[in-house]
Amino acid sequence: MLYLIGLGLSHETDITVRGLETVRKCKRVYLEAYTSILMAADKESLEKFYGKEVILADRELVEGGTDEILAGAEVDDIAFLVVGDVYGATTHTDLVLRAKEKGIKYEAIHNASVMNAVGASGLQLYQFGQTISLVFFTDSWKPDSFYSRIMENRKIGLHTLILLDIKVKEQSIENMARGRLIYEPPRYMNIATAAEQLLEIEEIRGEKAYTPNTPCIAVSRLGSPSQTFKAATLEELVNYDSGEPLHSLIMLGRQVHDLELEFLYQFCEDPVAFKKFVEEDQEYFKPPPYVPPPDDADDDL
Repeated sequence: MLYLIGLGLSHETDITVRGLETVRKCKRVYLEAYTSILMAADKESLEKFYGKEVILADRELVEGGTDEILAGAEVDDIAFLVVGDVYGATTHTDLVLRAKEKGIKYEAIHNASVMNAVGASGLQLYQFGQTISLVFFTDSWKPDSFYSRIMENRKIGLHTLILLDIKVKEQSIENMARGRLIYEPPRYMNIATAAEQLLEIEEIRGEKAYTPNTPCIAVSRLGSPSQTFKAATLEELVNYDSGEPLHSLIMLGRQVHDLELEFLYQFCEDPVAFKKFVEEDQEYFKPPPYVPPPDDADDDL
């Protein structure tokens, strides 16, 4: 049996009781180690808590070594641990499909992820639209496919959760070309970089999906003891020191409920100014007034 087990967001003890019991009975335990990190735990603390060896599964192993992960799973129990929830990345769905092809049974044990824990910001989860990912730009590569999805969310008044890039075990172009297994230090996008890149794409596209004054919520270390939120405009966040990773960003939609706004005031330096930006932003995407069709009743006489 293949068990996909969510670990939650921060501590080794965030695993569910059922998840922990399952880990302790498995023959091999893999930890997916490239789409996210546990902010208050590491491989050693997990092994101590589980009483089991933990095998780090990097991108190469997960995407290219599924046979190794699934080896013997027809008769033995194998655990695949994922930070957050088990289906937080499409790679994990692919692992399930590979198991099904091999006739291997599987079971998912869920846990909290950024997708639901972001409700701690005070924003209502059913007011979120499409979630997007923002990757690190380079001098020659600045993908902007996310832009149209932000526009779609904003036009119908929904908030946008923006997941910020993580680079773990990445190779430079030179090392890849030379076939050298030398990896770059891990990089985690911060709020300031995300805000800069979003404003850069807005300037390039010029379609006004958002403006420098669009209200946003910076989310840092969600679910950890040092969890913080910052309510400010996109332009203000360019200069925000968000501290240690991990980070996400929320761009507010046009429709902000009064209760949401009241909750957000605790995260901003000037609630009066922030409310003004929210109100201006609501007007920016306000639909045109309804104009009834002309009365054609006399035409039937």
